[in-house]
Amino acid sequence: MALEPRASDLPKIPGALKFYQVASIITGVLLLALCLEMLGKYAFGVELELGGAYGFLALVPSGSVAAINLSIGVLVVHGWFYVVYLFADFRLWSLMRWPLTTFVLIALGGVVPFLSFIVEARMAKRVRAYLAERQARDDQTRDAENQEATH
Repeated sequence: MALEPRASDLPKIPGALKFYQVASIITGVLLLALCLEMLGKYAFGVELELGGAYGFLALVPSGSVAAINLSIGVLVVHGWFYVVYLFADFRLWSLMRWPLTTFVLIALGGVVPFLSFIVEARMAKRVRAYLAERQARDDQTRDAENQEATH
């Protein structure tokens, strides 16, 4: 029998879902930026420089960045935001009481390009469907109890 969220955790789930969705989108965008940065650096030999001699924002040869290296910035920001994404994943996963494989699948969304967008949509749909089904079931139980009390 699959575990279900505890009744006391139900009010926390919509907030955890929203936090996960926001973290998922930001992580997905940062991962795509990271892929572009790596493509630029390793395929074309360029890095992104901010505020250097070539202007406000410029592509410069790898290793010649004299100002702020935005290529490194993308790496650092994605890495730290992936930690936030994992926290959001863990929070939603633990509240929903899903199996470990679901946690791992969601975690992969932050390291496989485009997967975070796909997994986010599926998990959001799954959570919303569960909450709607649980609400209907609780309403039905409450109605049955009220009918028994009045008879």
